[in-house]
Amino acid sequence: MEEKLCVLVVEDDIPMLQGIAEILEMAGYEVLTAIDGLEGLNVLEQKHPDLIISDVMMPRMDGYDFYHAVRSDPRWMRIPFIFLTARGQKQDVRFGKQLGADDYIVKPFEPEDLLVAVEAKLNRAAALEAAFQAELADLKEQILSALSHEFRTPLTFIQGYLDLILDEGPERLRVEDLKRFLERIRRGSRRLTRLIESLLFLVSLESGEIAQVYQWEAVVYRDWAKLIRQAVTKVEAQAASARVRIETVVDPDLPPARIHPRYLQDAVERLLDNAIKFSKTEGGDVMIRASAEGPWLQISVQDQGIGIAPEALPHLFRRFQQIDRKKQEQQGAGLGLAIVKRVVQVHGGKVAVESTVGVGSTFTIFLPIVSEPSEA
Repeated sequence: MEEKLCVLVVEDDIPMLQGIAEILEMAGYEVLTAIDGLEGLNVLEQKHPDLIISDVMMPRMDGYDFYHAVRSDPRWMRIPFIFLTARGQKQDVRFGKQLGADDYIVKPFEPEDLLVAVEAKLNRAAALEAAFQAELADLKEQILSALSHEFRTPLTFIQGYLDLILDEGPERLRVEDLKRFLERIRRGSRRLTRLIESLLFLVSLESGEIAQVYQWEAVVYRDWAKLIRQAVTKVEAQAASARVRIETVVDPDLPPARIHPRYLQDAVERLLDNAIKFSKTEGGDVMIRASAEGPWLQISVQDQGIGIAPEALPHLFRRFQQIDRKKQEQQGAGLGLAIVKRVVQVHGGKVAVESTVGVGSTFTIFLPIVSEPSEA
């Protein structure tokens, strides 16, 4: 026997709550009920529903706080959420949409309207879940395929130098040789750590967890000089080792954008890392610039590197995509640009690239400008 789809209804008006429950039960749904957000959270701890319908104005915990609590928990973050609102309360509708609610129903309503809204959201959720599971399966397959090489390389590096030290005996090695071996072990372990961190971050992006964190932690930000300065500081040692000079240009009086500073800085660092890695062997200049044009705040990273062949450009932001691996072993696992693209998409933006072989590449992050002035 097929299991019934389950709907949680949260409403402090008892006759309204009972009426909604009766309509849904007659349509074949299992119904859970609660009279406010706090009770709704307790119900969620007991059973995972397929859909939530919640009133806005309720005692103890209103609908907005309840929605915030639901979306902040990874267990419940993908449950479709419909707000109930009284006729004429347009501010409730606007605010609910800003929060990211899937739909709203205006009271009073016809039973048919309720059932149509519920069925539509459940069908959409099922389609999204199927697509999500397919994407997740693809990601798992790609990760397992990449692990065979990307994990083995630094592990072999570490194991090889450890064997050298232990087989020879650390007391019999010259101090400078021992230091060199230990430094290479440290380099291999750091590479492995970066790979694991990038994989975990990519999984969080693909699962929607980062998008949810952005929804609640993003701020209206305008101190672009600070963000770029912090990103440049993180890659200064790498740039110096590669004989790359980083030039920073921040246009004056730039408008604000809504960002998650830590996530966006991570994306900028990855573009800088990419520019340094693909600089020519004799070094060169990398320029990072913040500017604005039209509705976009732009952060561009320009290098004087080897450039990218035109046929490679359409595939550049795919997971585990690598360019001419035999000649460019230093490029890593091919996760950086995929992560950059997904982080920027979470911000409602886009990434563009222009490149000429033998001349260099320019990657540009476009972020939507927000109109309301605010300090970062």
